[in-house]
Amino acid sequence: MSDEKNRKETTTRDSLAERRGVETHVYQPAEDSGLLAKAAVEHAHGRTLEVGTGSGWVAAKVAAETDADVVASDLNPHACEQAKARADELQAERKDGFDVVRADLFSPFVDGAFDTVLFNPPYLPTDPDNEWSDWMEVALSGGESGRELIDPFVDDVGRVLADGGQALLLVSSLSGYDEVVERAEDQGFDVDVVAEESYPFETLSILRLRL
Repeated sequence: MSDEKNRKETTTRDSLAERRGVETHVYQPAEDSGLLAKAAVEHAHGRTLEVGTGSGWVAAKVAAETDADVVASDLNPHACEQAKARADELQAERKDGFDVVRADLFSPFVDGAFDTVLFNPPYLPTDPDNEWSDWMEVALSGGESGRELIDPFVDDVGRVLADGGQALLLVSSLSGYDEVVERAEDQGFDVDVVAEESYPFETLSILRLRL
């Protein structure tokens, strides 16, 4: 997947936030999505779960460009609808779609179910007094620390990983990179960086967590 193609297919997270009046239901591909997709296409294998799939764009990339068996999940029912439509389109075109499940992080999944777990979390630090009560807020806001969903993800992802499994987690410098690495290590993970991009307003890293 070329950088030029990524630029054409994604927009910036900032521009999405500016368009809140138009896009209030489902997070669309942005520069963070492109970085996660690139890392996932290179590293994902086996039974693969994308948590917080949004429109299903990353899940579709992985399903189309790897041999992974992909499941996409999201709490947002509008996101599940868009992801299912994308999966159906991929299935019709290439005979290799993916499953879509409505879920809150790992709640419906059994222990050891996945070889790879992907997550581009909501990570923008947000003042509670300035939050919007819509699905786009759920997709963007990481609470005051930016880690409101990152922390429970790191704490529980080991439960759903099979032996030798891995998680690919996108982390922004806005949400405390060092704090995320420290928490993952406290949970017993070996942590390394498999992809990284810097922008004027933040640095995005894909952390690979392995037990």
